[in-house]
Amino acid sequence: MIPATTVPGLEAHHDGSPLYVHGGHDGSGHLGLGDEARVRVRTREGSGVVRVWVRTVEDAEPRFAPARHLGAAAGWDWWEGRVRVHNPVARYRFLLEREHDGAGSPPAWLNAAGMWGHDVPDVADFRLTAAAPGPGWAAGAVTYQVFPDRFARSTERALAESAAAEGASGWAAPDWAVPAMWGDAVVHEGPDTPRQLFGGDLDGIREHLDHLEELGVEVLYLTPIFPARSNHRYDASTFRHVDPILGGDSALVRLVTACHARGIRVIGDLTANHTGDAHEWFQRAAASRARADGTGAGATSSAAERDYYYFGPDGTYEAWWGVPSLPKLDWASLALRGEFLEGPGSVVAQWLREPYRLDGWRLDVGNMTGRLGAVDHHTDVFRVLRATALAARPDALLIAESTNDASADFQGDTFHGSMSYASLTRPLWGWLADGIAVNYFGAPSGRPPRIPAEGFLAQYRAFSAAYPWDVRLRSLSAIDTHDTARAATAMVPGGQQVAAVLAFTLPGMPMVFAGDEFGLEGVNGEDSRTPMPWDAPERVVADLRGLYSRLGRLRDEPTLRIGSLRWLWARGDLLVFVRELPEATFLVAAARAATAVALPAGVLPEGWPGAEPALAVGRLVLEPADARPRPDAQGAAAHDGAARLAAEGPAAVVWRLAGPGLPAEG
Repeated sequence: MIPATTVPGLEAHHDGSPLYVHGGHDGSGHLGLGDEARVRVRTREGSGVVRVWVRTVEDAEPRFAPARHLGAAAGWDWWEGRVRVHNPVARYRFLLEREHDGAGSPPAWLNAAGMWGHDVPDVADFRLTAAAPGPGWAAGAVTYQVFPDRFARSTERALAESAAAEGASGWAAPDWAVPAMWGDAVVHEGPDTPRQLFGGDLDGIREHLDHLEELGVEVLYLTPIFPARSNHRYDASTFRHVDPILGGDSALVRLVTACHARGIRVIGDLTANHTGDAHEWFQRAAASRARADGTGAGATSSAAERDYYYFGPDGTYEAWWGVPSLPKLDWASLALRGEFLEGPGSVVAQWLREPYRLDGWRLDVGNMTGRLGAVDHHTDVFRVLRATALAARPDALLIAESTNDASADFQGDTFHGSMSYASLTRPLWGWLADGIAVNYFGAPSGRPPRIPAEGFLAQYRAFSAAYPWDVRLRSLSAIDTHDTARAATAMVPGGQQVAAVLAFTLPGMPMVFAGDEFGLEGVNGEDSRTPMPWDAPERVVADLRGLYSRLGRLRDEPTLRIGSLRWLWARGDLLVFVRELPEATFLVAAARAATAVALPAGVLPEGWPGAEPALAVGRLVLEPADARPRPDAQGAAAHDGAARLAAEGPAAVVWRLAGPGLPAEG
């Protein structure tokens, strides 16, 4: 498909933000089945658009209705139509009719992926969902990811280790582990990769909450905390207790209580796709099968857990990616659903209620859960999980991992958000790629393919378009995670800083992986799990705490949390966009290399000349293209709106401007 224009800032625009969507029977903006929303679209004044039609899809059949012209303001015509939420997900787009259009003239379509000069499939239509939106506290909230083994040893743990080193009794690693000193190099290849244990614990996190607060963190995301036989703990041996190595159940209570006292929410990481082979359920299931097959000794009774997994007639079983230590759960089992999903005593609910009070879950490999060949329990399982979680904690947040296009799973009725690997992380790596060999999400190339800004925008739009706006606001926007190489390694020098600015100014929940603020490096996910360099300045690669703190403070602006996103320019080395609410506009420009670009008149919003940056990384200058301003009738400097933008290298700047001009009815 070919966009209708290569200058996004001159395109017609609509998105799901409050600037463009109005409605909701209860005043909250939430739309239920049968409710109607007023939807607005802006078209460039002088573009020749004389009529706008809203195309909706009801019961899979398209319908057209006219939009009325509201008036013009600041160089834009504004139009308003109506969309009824007839189905649980209401899809719509806009057809723009120009004055020169005649029989056989090409149409101009606007959907969530941009402008098109031909009819397009419905997959990228705008969406309104009748599902209740996610918790208000999560929209755009700054998130910090911690891999507990590598964040910090508590004072008590560190003293115990010192005592053990001197021959006294102290903390001892379990039999499966290869103990490591805090300053040791990370083993990131080979059989010891999951076994190397540094001994970070939950009290160690609690003792560093000042650090999180200084960064402006609002949500702490913990990777798994259940007992396991690995440092990553995705192979849980029970879901009913916190790993004693991390301090046990009471340590979680202390951590969550301390976080809540500072206004920080805490979400956990849950594997609903598989357990570990040492899990109590799997151990009972395997023993029961052995007895049933006559190969084992002992009691003759069978175990209900036999149905929790996919066992073959020969005793083999399905496992995640064929890894034997991660047997896959079979969600056809009603007993499993009762234990894990349903009711206040379930695993899902236990940790959201007193005394633990987690604020939500991130679901590991959420896209694969409940799916195996022709079997698909995915949606059913997560609807039940959602109902249980919200019954236990009405403002709980549910986010699922998906590494590729799983937009059909994120329509608001199960998860509140996703991990934005496909829409943000991967295109960011491509645009800022340095050519260094890193694990690029398993791609055979072994390194991110370098793409221009046009490629970034096309990929960002393509993977974001099918998400309802509410879901986009509650999806984690990460430049790296514990499962990827570090951005500092994958990107050009200075690229991590540019990427961080983009993650904090685009829609979503900007997520910092612990150590990003120290510029830590790594060629794959395991290599990225470097112990934090507390009291070890020689291991700090780049001290970026000041940048992340400024970004955290900037994120307090409602416009950057829920405001509209309108792209202005995407070409080569330069990206430019605005976030807008009626009260304020934020103009963001990011360059990956030294560049100088002339932006046509009308691309930038009003009020940009002379604006002071709210935040700047590197050196980037924005000025009127005319070096000798013409005086207007009153003798003041006047410009035609054309601009020159020049960067000396990787750079990003954010300016705060007045809100967009709106017609009188706006």
